[in-house]
Amino acid sequence: MYEMKPIRTDADHAAAVEEIERLWDAEPGTPDHDRLEMLGTLVSAYEDSRWAIDAPDPVAAIKARMEAAGYTQSDLGRLLGSRPRASEILNRRRPLTMDQAWTLHREWRIPADILLRPYDLRQGT
Repeated sequence: MYEMKPIRTDADHAAAVEEIERLWDAEPGTPDHDRLEMLGTLVSAYEDSRWAIDAPDPVAAIKARMEAAGYTQSDLGRLLGSRPRASEILNRRRPLTMDQAWTLHREWRIPADILLRPYDLRQGT
């Protein structure tokens, strides 16, 4: 049985995951299920700090959504008002406006918090 303690190393993590697997079918309301929930919280916190994944910047998020949904630059241009405007945004020559970010959030379901993140524009291009 895993000793309940903070997870500080990958070995601690592996042992906690092994215990979670052992407890996976525990009945809700039992001490084993309570232990399963606590271990899940510990493992999640360790994984979030150990293997954090940064959210993409707005342009990367737009490009990922375009690729995933099969959208083209023309589709983005229609959404934002013009194909040249879409090109400027995708090539980092023009930042998104609040209205454009809202439109992308509403129409393409890109999380607003990602679209509103600061990002670098290319200088001199």
